[in-house]
Amino acid sequence: MTVVHTAPWLDVDLGGEMQVLSHAPHRPGFVSARRILWREVRNADLPPRLDARDWLAQQLAGRDAQDAVCFLTSRTVSSFVQREASVSTTRAVAVATVGLSNAERVGTRLDRSGQDWGTINIAVRLNRGLTSGAMIEALTIIAQARTAAVIDAGIDLTTGRATGTGTDCSAVAAPRGPADYAGLHTDIGEAIGNVTYSAVMAGASDWIEEKTRRTHA
Repeated sequence: MTVVHTAPWLDVDLGGEMQVLSHAPHRPGFVSARRILWREVRNADLPPRLDARDWLAQQLAGRDAQDAVCFLTSRTVSSFVQREASVSTTRAVAVATVGLSNAERVGTRLDRSGQDWGTINIAVRLNRGLTSGAMIEALTIIAQARTAAVIDAGIDLTTGRATGTGTDCSAVAAPRGPADYAGLHTDIGEAIGNVTYSAVMAGASDWIEEKTRRTHA
């Protein structure tokens, strides 16, 4: 897997066609893809009443990348974090960008109108062949690890400790295969949790440090 940053894009080449499960704005759900992309945006790029999905599709067409899964974020994509882990025969690689400007406590909502949409975007690639059920379970482990990292990062809101942002998106990529479990008791789940938690925690720490510098500048 290779990662290339060419502003305003981040391009994760999976190394071959894989099944990808995500809730990304472009090509969500179960699809086949070779690449997962990030598109960095500013509020001015997405004015009210603009169809963001159509706009993104046009941007991807300009790169001949309509077949990629693609995230949107206002977080600077050069801030991406990459982590790898091996557990038994499972190897997992995570790439994440972490912005917390629209952080939320699950089960509550704050008025975030007029703010940047920082977003946590995560892509995890596995070497193990998974069934569709295991892919769904793998995506829940990514969400669990992300939430644990955000809680441990200690972002306190008026509604409580932040557990994520209002616009988080995640993707898992793996070959098709026989492994039909990816929970916390498996080497697959352990590897996913390890790389996701590590990447999100590092990205959150970077975001907090940047915010602190700006506050005291």
